[in-house]
This record gives sequence, structure tokens and C-alpha cells, in this order.
Amino acid sequence: MTAPDQGARRSGPSRRQFLLGGAVAGVGAAAAIGVDFALNQQATAASASIQLNGAEAVPFYGVHQAGIDTDAQAHATFVALDLRDASDRDALRRMMRVLTDDAARLTQGNPALADSEPELALSPARLTVTFGFGPRFVARANGAAPAWLGPLPAFSIDRLRPEFSDGDLLIQIAADDPLTVAHTTRMLLKDTRSFATVRWTQHGFRRAYGSVAPGTTMRNLFGQVDGTTNPKPGSNDFDTVVWATTGWLAGGTSAVIRRTRMDLDEWDRLDRSGREQSVGRTLGSGAPLTGADEHDEPDFTATTAIGFPVIPEFSHVRRARSENTAERIFRRAYNYDSMPSGEHISDSGLIFVSYQADVAAQFTPIQTRLADLDLLNEWTVPIGSAVFAIPPGCDPGGFVGDTLLR
Repeated sequence: MTAPDQGARRSGPSRRQFLLGGAVAGVGAAAAIGVDFALNQQATAASASIQLNGAEAVPFYGVHQAGIDTDAQAHATFVALDLRDASDRDALRRMMRVLTDDAARLTQGNPALADSEPELALSPARLTVTFGFGPRFVARANGAAPAWLGPLPAFSIDRLRPEFSDGDLLIQIAADDPLTVAHTTRMLLKDTRSFATVRWTQHGFRRAYGSVAPGTTMRNLFGQVDGTTNPKPGSNDFDTVVWATTGWLAGGTSAVIRRTRMDLDEWDRLDRSGREQSVGRTLGSGAPLTGADEHDEPDFTATTAIGFPVIPEFSHVRRARSENTAERIFRRAYNYDSMPSGEHISDSGLIFVSYQADVAAQFTPIQTRLADLDLLNEWTVPIGSAVFAIPPGCDPGGFVGDTLLR
């Protein structure tokens, strides 16, 4: 049998024509035209949504650095660098000017000043770049470091590895497109070559852009909702929890970055009831075991018919909560998943990231309680830890860190 030629294929009725033909027969031409218009509008809207996200730019300049109160993007890379011995205060000023200029360009969809692949910069996809300073950076700048800026206290559960810990300069790069993140990382690290060397790099991810409704609490690889009790960005509560108010750090904050390995192989052996007891929340909705919805307030006084607490004392939710309302943080974590090793199915976990005005007053008490008695410690182990001071944002013509280095 001879196959029909291309012209014959093109002249035959299309799926759209077939659908419209049925519509004409049933309700008339006017209604069919309306159906066709609606189909076209839906396709155009979907295409526009994709295009707009690719072109969407988060403002770089402002009172605060972006990437903190910004809705979390799908992909992130965290890079910590160690300063070279020759990087004095003047060198730090030059480095931060160059980094600020290129970050400002890239976040707006413009190539870096010496961009070798300028085409890769054209889709910012809500790109943000956030800088943080470690204790050696502040010392080299002859600045007064906050009392909390330094390694966290030693927790009994920690098994910290140097390749995931500490650092003098943090660059946090996040966007909804992993290509944008990779290109931005490369451009900014080229800027730092004369001033610093890379200490560690960590890559994280969340749900892909558009896969969940905006504002949905992220889930970690245990399936748990992660960050339910976060203060809402833009609220007075958020401002109190997150932003520093004094000295060169006013308008900035602190970042704690903890790499926590999660033993998914052993977690798989635990039944659903055991998982929910260890967390203190139902896995399906994220609601506390005493509630129906994710954001219901847990009732830690509720007991079962035989007198046991509904939310166990050892549960993560119970250990993370304090009667002291000052002991709160803003979580902005990411998952990681590396290649399997040995008999393990995966080497996976959480890049825990929190922002708070004062690490010692807000984060450390929470982590101390979790280290002392949190059943999740059976399946998790912190293997990296770093603390950074996040300076405020800057104005056009200024640079991030100018309150410290001016």
C-alpha cells in the first residue's frame, strides 16, 4: 500500500477541526468559535506563564538582601570560600564590589561584566544571590563581630566533616532554573579567584516550579512538611525573628547552614504510625497529631485513652517548640540527593538553612533540645555546620558589605 504523501496528511481534518465540527453540529458555529478561542487562550496563558517565570527578575538592591524573605526557589547552590592570606581589607572591598556588580546584573537577566556565555544569563528565573561573612572575613575587615558569629556549640549528635563546615565567605545562589544557578555560580566564582578558594559547595532542590501552589510548605525526603511554623515574610513577626537592628549588621541577619544526612534505608523499615509518632505530625496533611490541618496549633497536653501523650515527648515537633517565644527561626531548607555508595540506596538528606537575628538566643536553644531528645536522631546525623553574618542589602552604586567595609 502506498503511504499518503505529506500534502494529503496536511489536507486531512485535524483534531481541533474534528472537535469543532462536533461543536458546530451540536450547538452552532458561534459556540464552536468560542470553544476554539478558549482553547487558544488556555494555551497562550500556559505558554506565557512559562515565559514569564523564565524572565521574572527579583530586585537586587534594597534594605535587605534578596534570597531570605523571597519565596524559596526550586534550586540552590551554597558555596563557602576561604580567604587567601593576601586578602586584606582593601582586597575584600574590591572583591565585594565586583561580586555585587555581577550579581546585580545576573539577577536582572543581564550578563556578568566579563560573561563568557552571555546567552545563559538571559533567563533569571527569579534568581537571587545572597552573601554572608564568616568570623575571619569580619576580622580582616576590622569589624566588630556579633558574639554569636563562630562555630556552634558541640552537640552530641554531630559528626561534622570539614568539607561541609565553616568558611569565610558564603555565596547563596537560588533560582527556578538549574542552568541559571550553574551559570551564576561559575561567573561569581571567577570573580573570587584572586581573593579566595572554594572550601565547600552544596547543591539543593525543592519541588519544581509550578508543581505545587505558591506558599506550600516544602517536604523533605522523609516526606515530612518542613517549615510549617515559619513566620510570614513581610509581617512584623518575621521582622522581629529575622532582621538584626544594630551596628553594621542592621537590616541583615544570620544564617545557619547544617548538612544533615538522612538514613532513608532505615527509615523505609519504619511503619507509617512510627514515622508520625517520631515527627508528631501526620505525614499526609502535615497536621499535628492532635489536629486536622497543617497549621493547627499542637496540643501537647492531649492524652490517649490510656493516658499517654498523643504527641510524644520525644517527637520532633515537641522538642523543637519552646514556651519562650524568642526561640524562633525562619527555615529555608533544601533537599540533597547524591550518588549511592556501598549498600545504601542513596546518600540523601537536608541542607538545613535558617535565618534569625541572633543565633545564640534563637537557634542554639532549639538545637540543644533536639540533640538531647529527638527520636528523629535515630535516622539523621548532622555532618556539616556553618554560621555566617548576612549583611544588609545595598543601594545602586554601593555594594553588599559596604556598612562593614566603608
